[in-house]
Amino acid sequence: MKKNSFLFLAITILVSQTFAQKKSVTIDNIWATYSFYAKRIGGIRSLNDGIFYTSLERTKSGSDLVKYSYKDEKYRDVILKNEELKFGDKPISLDDYEFNNTETKLLIASDDESIYRHSSKADYFIYDISTKQINKLSEGEKQMYATFSPNSTEVAFVKENNLYYKELNSNNEIQITTDGKKGSIINGASDWVYEEELVLVSAFDWSPDGTKIAYYKFDESKVKEWHMELYNDLYPEQVKFKYPKAGEENSKVEIYVYDLQTKTNQKLNVPISYEYISRINWSNDSKNVAIQTFNRLQNYLAVHLINVDNNQAQLIYEEKDERYVEIPTTIFLATKNQFIITSEKDGYNHVYLYDLSGKLINQVTKGLWEVNEIYGVDEKTGTMYYQSTEESPITRNIYSIKLNGKDKKKLNTKNGVNNAEFSSTFNYFINTWSNAKTPYLTTINDNKGKEVRLLEDNQPIVKRMAEYSITNKEFFKVKINGQELNAWSIKPVDFDSTKKYPLFMFVYGGDGNQTVMDEYDSFNDFWYQHLASKGYIVISVDNRGTEGRGAEFRKSIYKQLGKYETEDQIEVAKYFSTLPYIDGSRIGIFGWSFGGYLSTSCLLKGADVFKTAIAVAPVTNWRYYDNIYTERYMQTPQENAQGYDDNSPINHVEKLKGNYLLIHGMADDNVHYQNTAEMINALIKANKQFTQFSYPNKNHGISGGNTRLHLYNLMTNFIINNL
Repeated sequence: MKKNSFLFLAITILVSQTFAQKKSVTIDNIWATYSFYAKRIGGIRSLNDGIFYTSLERTKSGSDLVKYSYKDEKYRDVILKNEELKFGDKPISLDDYEFNNTETKLLIASDDESIYRHSSKADYFIYDISTKQINKLSEGEKQMYATFSPNSTEVAFVKENNLYYKELNSNNEIQITTDGKKGSIINGASDWVYEEELVLVSAFDWSPDGTKIAYYKFDESKVKEWHMELYNDLYPEQVKFKYPKAGEENSKVEIYVYDLQTKTNQKLNVPISYEYISRINWSNDSKNVAIQTFNRLQNYLAVHLINVDNNQAQLIYEEKDERYVEIPTTIFLATKNQFIITSEKDGYNHVYLYDLSGKLINQVTKGLWEVNEIYGVDEKTGTMYYQSTEESPITRNIYSIKLNGKDKKKLNTKNGVNNAEFSSTFNYFINTWSNAKTPYLTTINDNKGKEVRLLEDNQPIVKRMAEYSITNKEFFKVKINGQELNAWSIKPVDFDSTKKYPLFMFVYGGDGNQTVMDEYDSFNDFWYQHLASKGYIVISVDNRGTEGRGAEFRKSIYKQLGKYETEDQIEVAKYFSTLPYIDGSRIGIFGWSFGGYLSTSCLLKGADVFKTAIAVAPVTNWRYYDNIYTERYMQTPQENAQGYDDNSPINHVEKLKGNYLLIHGMADDNVHYQNTAEMINALIKANKQFTQFSYPNKNHGISGGNTRLHLYNLMTNFIINNL
């Protein structure tokens, strides 16, 4: 007994000394020196032969364009040095690039300027690789979405809301549309809400034979305008853009086809009424355009194939749902009159193969799991490559399968989250893998999954992490409200089950996202490690309404957005408060965007459970958010007023008991500052004390310069002082 006691004491001293020798993670580590930022390979373009690929390589002078071999690690050829890239005497930054189909020319985007989440404009240049001659694409305003034609003789682009193309042989610039006007008509690019919610950015597409361009025309003249102030000068600058809130009028959207030979525009006639056009696809013979439409409530999807010669339409696919239909991925095959489309009609997101008459050929993937992404189809072998949740909702793996649904193979070997980028011939893929405790490992694999060579293992980060007191993220399940919810926890390194710890919960909780994933996070996970070093237990739980577990789990929140999500998080907090090592009087919650909405709702509806909440850029009333997202889950405010009002935190402020920190960027184009302003008004009216902080000129991400460092110090201090 004495020997065992002595041994236990010796081990305890040894472990304590080990901990003492290691450093604790600081806020500066995360947001000042970026000590745990792990590299990923970006800007990759597979060349036509499938043997080589290119990537942008950072240098002191900018980014060089470098050619590599998938197989030979010694091969490296610099195609273009940024320091040598000039137009006249003016240096040009190589921000992005695209090859033409013959890989003899480059489109170079320079001085790229971000607009919203996905959109940008730039000065584009056409660079001849063999002669090293460079020409500017267009004069005047910056251009958007410049794209080579399939035959490499033209480049199409958007400028000042109009669609153009340039004839490379004659150097003539042809203006396709003339009615483009800011705040009124947009040709070839999308409006704000399509970009944000449908992820439609470039809104035009070359026909496969290069003789035609199909494009979107947005008439946003009747969409109401949103104003934001930027405080950069003596007088603030007012930014205006069209933003359709829930229940308000949308842009009117139509599809046109421009014929380069006849120089004519034709509107394609969709034979049904619709609210949204979510995607367009050309058939492989360049004779038809498939137009994907939704009604206002997004519970009816139709795909019509429209002949561009006679404007005749044929319905080739439709889907209805009592709640809503997810926007599908569609790929029209280049060598066959067939297309694949994703659907949740069997309860999980899977892939189906159809012919162009609309006849179902077969369901390609099946099972109680979801396809997350389609990487492409090798039409020579009839093989599709994709990512799915087959093994677990908290992991992602890469698979191949024949289009007939047979010969499915898993292509990665490591558990965690795998993302792939396939070569043009599908002989190789670049796989980026990580798990919760391992930074990104990037390898080149062949199409059977065998590792060919290592690209990046982030060993400097691995070694640096070994110098710090870092505890493992533990994954588990919690039974709440009749559901098994996925969860993780991060405990202090010296966790003692006989002690009581305050609990800090992280939530997002909205559709299209998960916080419980077995993957590396260079930033927030290390903030949670910092909080753990201060004596907090940190957890996160994916409530009902999140992705990865099928349609029923995700769509159960229909017409009551926020109700069941909030109930789940409150019950999670109640459950943890019963554990012997949790101090039930010290439970806090933090979230951003939808998560900020839920953290606010939890503090109000769970006033006796939560002591503290932090909400960053929260929605506080769904009437203030955009219509495509909100109406998908809630219908319109006119149809479901009670659903909107019952689940608005603004209508529950009188319940506030705990400590509330409300943070927002004042130039947030996504979740408008209005949400915070109205929440402030409601709290004051109810005579409730709270803490609020604004970041001028910052958007939804609240970043740039020292902003994130300041923000996370602010939140950390609030937690330490109030939880």
